[in-house]
Amino acid sequence: MKPATITSNKPNAIHNPQGAVLNMPDSLQIALKNDGDSDNIFVYVTGIALREGKRCLLKANGKDLYFSQEVKDIGYKLAEDCAIPLGPPGNTTTITIPQIAGGRIWVSEGPLTFLLNPGGPALVEPSVLNPSDPNAKVNFGFAEFTLNNDQLYANISYVDMVPRIPIALTLQQQSGETQHVAGMAPDGLDKMAESLKQQSQQDGQPWDKLIVAQDGRNLRILNATHGGAVGASFDGYFEPLVDEVWEKYSGGAKMQINTQAGPGTLTGHVNHKGRLVIGDEEFEKPCTADILGCNSGPFTTGQSPTRNAIIPRLAAAFVRTALVDTEHHPSSPDTFYRRDPTNHYARLVHEHNVDKKGYAFAYDDVQPDEGEDQSGKVNAGDPVLFTVTVGGKSAAAGGSVGGNAQPQQTYDRPPPPPPPESSHPNHQGSKQKLMGKLGGYAKGLLR
Repeated sequence: MKPATITSNKPNAIHNPQGAVLNMPDSLQIALKNDGDSDNIFVYVTGIALREGKRCLLKANGKDLYFSQEVKDIGYKLAEDCAIPLGPPGNTTTITIPQIAGGRIWVSEGPLTFLLNPGGPALVEPSVLNPSDPNAKVNFGFAEFTLNNDQLYANISYVDMVPRIPIALTLQQQSGETQHVAGMAPDGLDKMAESLKQQSQQDGQPWDKLIVAQDGRNLRILNATHGGAVGASFDGYFEPLVDEVWEKYSGGAKMQINTQAGPGTLTGHVNHKGRLVIGDEEFEKPCTADILGCNSGPFTTGQSPTRNAIIPRLAAAFVRTALVDTEHHPSSPDTFYRRDPTNHYARLVHEHNVDKKGYAFAYDDVQPDEGEDQSGKVNAGDPVLFTVTVGGKSAAAGGSVGGNAQPQQTYDRPPPPPPPESSHPNHQGSKQKLMGKLGGYAKGLLR
């Protein structure tokens, strides 16, 4: 297959390390490879078309966009089937996307159902949190992406769940470099499920309840953030760790937060009022829900650029339980998940991905300067071909394409979406909509 780049009418000039001028394309080819054993795999592409400023799906022909019309009733079916079949095992299907924000490449074993609600119209995407959702029993997963004038950014998202169906990403650049994220092997979900069961036996926490089974097999594993959907309550879980952190930094220890931005490195301590002060910003104690979601309590973003730069690094340090063992943050992976209580969902996501990379929580891309990426992202300002591999057989065999060190993230990180609301077609809002990673960025682009 010969990759091709469609040149932008208004190219955005980018200089690679060798000094060559590269142009961001208005559109990009995506190769969809069936790397599993099933011939019943489908792909759907959703997002916000940047040129039109409207939510869209890619049509089944893999090149045209489908824009839904306004509907009067809730739970209205799409007027067009946008499923893209992957074909038999080993087959590669090539599609072309325009510039899209907040995009998702949905992969499913069997068809998925997308519905419309009035007001936009609002696209009701598949939900694993609503048992009455028509997709609740379907084996599906997704990768997230944004293609704009600056770059292609994509990741394998485990912020909501780990699907049974493995996904891997490969990005070829005009500069000749290749980035690759291996994903899980075909048995990765089952192995992670066993690890969660063992962890539950060890600490008595409901990690095992996060495993969702269907027809005698593990279908998916929900993030602990969504534990309430399956009766897995982690209330009070992280509070002992928070108390330990507060004790450490009220006793003379100084926290060092590298904002990796204009404010530089800021020093933190707990003051006489019992608040964590980093630079000039004060933070109350987070609760378990705050730490799992990274988007509430002291981690709520606002108008202060300094505070917004601190929050991802502080939240990541709490999720990774690294604040007691080291004062300097972001810290290196050898400080992650070393003590209990910790986020064993996130720990095991990394453990069971072939290359130990995956987006397990909203700020899993936080890393030290020049540190190795942990989040399973690919991003570049000179993309030529983006390959999404489904099935995991190459990852299991160790035959996937390797890649060079990934560049530092350059896009403006959005805050995580607010706490989920229902996406059932009988609701106008999106109460239990999957959170993902890029939703916050795309939300403001609709018009």
